[in-house]
Amino acid sequence: MSAKNESSRFSKPLSQWIKAIVWSLVYILFIIWVGNYWWLLGLPVVFDAFVTHFIPWTWWKNSKNKSLLAVMGWIDAIVFALVAVYFINTFLFQNYQIPSSSLEKSLLVGDFLFVSKASYGPRVPNTPFSFPLVQHTFPILNSKSFLEHPQWEYKRLKGFDSIERNDIVVFNFPTGDTVAVKQQNPDYYTLCHYYGRDAVNNNKDVYGDIVYRPVDRRENYVKRCVAIAGDWMEIKDNQVIVNDKKQESIPGVQFNYFIQTDGTRITPDMFDKLNISVDDIALLNNDQNADLISYLGMDASLPVYHFPLNEETYTKLQKVAGVKKIKIEPANIGGEVFPLGGGKKWNRDNFGPIWIPKKGMRLALNQYNLPIYERIIRVYENNKFEVKDGVFYINDKPSKTYTFKMDYYWMMGDNRHNSADSRYWGFVPEDHVVGRPVLVWLSLDKDKGWFNGKIRFNRFFKNAEK
Repeated sequence: MSAKNESSRFSKPLSQWIKAIVWSLVYILFIIWVGNYWWLLGLPVVFDAFVTHFIPWTWWKNSKNKSLLAVMGWIDAIVFALVAVYFINTFLFQNYQIPSSSLEKSLLVGDFLFVSKASYGPRVPNTPFSFPLVQHTFPILNSKSFLEHPQWEYKRLKGFDSIERNDIVVFNFPTGDTVAVKQQNPDYYTLCHYYGRDAVNNNKDVYGDIVYRPVDRRENYVKRCVAIAGDWMEIKDNQVIVNDKKQESIPGVQFNYFIQTDGTRITPDMFDKLNISVDDIALLNNDQNADLISYLGMDASLPVYHFPLNEETYTKLQKVAGVKKIKIEPANIGGEVFPLGGGKKWNRDNFGPIWIPKKGMRLALNQYNLPIYERIIRVYENNKFEVKDGVFYINDKPSKTYTFKMDYYWMMGDNRHNSADSRYWGFVPEDHVVGRPVLVWLSLDKDKGWFNGKIRFNRFFKNAEK
């Protein structure tokens, strides 16, 4: 190459030099934030894209073939969009849709949220090679949307804040590492507890393939953090108590109730005024549910409804003509809770006390707390853990204590009797935390038509953090 051609590579307009400097600074600041200085090797590529052009980035623009120009123009735009979405989705924020009623009435089914990943600090992805906007499986194709290798170790970049009690948090489902594809609720471990591991693994007609998912490819859940690392938490008669203090009142918290009327039927208009979803309403068959109705002390000859109420709607329902009795759903309806098979006499409404592990704190190992913390030691913190002749072995060494490597959190839904949460599957490790919902940007009511109130305009730009 002649000296003239070589010098011409650097003879660029001032605007190109300014762009090169600005983007190089942005790139360097990003590398400092990420903390992986090997990425500095890509700095010459950034400079070349704006100034030297040793790599023919836009070779196709010199073609006279109109079809090639059109196709490559689209490809160029799509590739740029995918790369931009990948980095935005990984490090800044992502969209999340509320799929279930576990947080009603704080967040509603059909709410679309902006989730800030910068709030608690974005994670460096465990699986860096993945398709943007697809969590783990391509629709229709039913194939993985990510490459399992390489997998990077957990690292979280510095954020603006830390998780506090009563924050609403989006996180990866902790027991979603192993999944029975055809039956994902309840989770794989609950299925194995009730039906046996061999039955679940060998019956593909019922349970489907059993697949493994890395942390950042597990399903996204959204719940309220009721206890943070280092807290003691318990539930007494549905009242959450943290460090001997009752949880502050949260307007959206609701429970299931049985409602008896004097024969009057509750109208759809009344349910709409109480903001109760159609899917949440049940009118009991008094013949099939005679024992339950008798247990509740109600009259089987009169209508008995079953649906959730918060403090506000409970008060309103008491004033509705025809309502005779309102009784909260008994705790024994809720099923077995965490730790499954652990021998604790806990239930959904009366749980604990339980200690939430904190990084660097030491736990004395014993038979009582083994069922509670074994999964943390073995799975979340990746240790070989065995018990031989009453002696605990961690990585083949006898141990009387264990020091935790991460912080953990206790997450619960505000729709307390309709929420699969930490009461059923345990702790949320810090490496599973995705981010904080900041606002509702769209809300669609699944019970309404497009011309009959489906779009809930009153929820647009609602603060989703409370």
